[in-house]
Amino acid sequence: VRPFAGAGSAAMPLWDFQGSTMVTSQYVRLTPDERSREGSIWNHVPCYLKDWELHVHFKIHGAGKKNLHGDGLALWYTQDRLVPGPVFGSKDKFHGLAIFLDTYPNDEATERVFPYISAMVNNGSLTYDHSKDGRWTELAGCSADLRNQNHDTFLAIRYSRGRLTVMTDVEDKNEWKNCIDIAGVHLPTGYFFGASAGTGDLSDNHDIISMKLFQLMVEHPAEDETVDWTKIEPRVSLLKSPKDNVDDPTGNFRSGPLTGWKVFLLLLCALLGIIICAVVGAVVFQKRQERNKRFY
Repeated sequence: VRPFAGAGSAAMPLWDFQGSTMVTSQYVRLTPDERSREGSIWNHVPCYLKDWELHVHFKIHGAGKKNLHGDGLALWYTQDRLVPGPVFGSKDKFHGLAIFLDTYPNDEATERVFPYISAMVNNGSLTYDHSKDGRWTELAGCSADLRNQNHDTFLAIRYSRGRLTVMTDVEDKNEWKNCIDIAGVHLPTGYFFGASAGTGDLSDNHDIISMKLFQLMVEHPAEDETVDWTKIEPRVSLLKSPKDNVDDPTGNFRSGPLTGWKVFLLLLCALLGIIICAVVGAVVFQKRQERNKRFY
């Protein structure tokens, strides 16, 4: 939290930073409003909390108008730290959790409204596809008007009993608004928190004003006591893979391409519907016939 110690130097208690990151007394600027920059800041104390909530006070701003700005900011809970890379200034194929605040639509065909917030859990095997704005590996997301605001903007990440929740406060209402809510998320303890940002042909200032971590007091079942939480593999227990995700302006999963099984179910439902309509029609027709006979 501000005022930050170590302003203008390469040292800050509990935190390491690299790249274009600049520390002032009032904010940590990950990238200036200049092209082809990247920077990050990482805590060097691993987190051994099973249930936690991270509050981030940030500011994304620059001279670019409309879509002439980018690329965005990422918040991390990962195994590795201080490794530069192509994913908003940090490494690809990471182990852990990433929350992306993407300010530029690289996929011109997308119907999503940017800036766009999304979540990704990776066990080191998945690659973030910038050309599709990470759509194939995204778990869920939402649009949020968080750039060039004259008021404070905040984001909260809560992880408790396998449930990941992301909330925003970017409308100057001093209240949290739900963005992402996913159950079945498995994250180990012993990972590190960090933030990174990157610019390409377009740019923005990406500032971290504060990062606050809170422990949540939550009761766990007795069997959790026998689990080695440092050995858990990052994963999400979903009914379908993130790779089945298709373009959706809401950021949630939709049905992928129709398989033979899905086609069979659709045809079966259609046939049942036709049979029901035929039976109802026959009953109505019979009653009308009986009524006409009585009048005759």
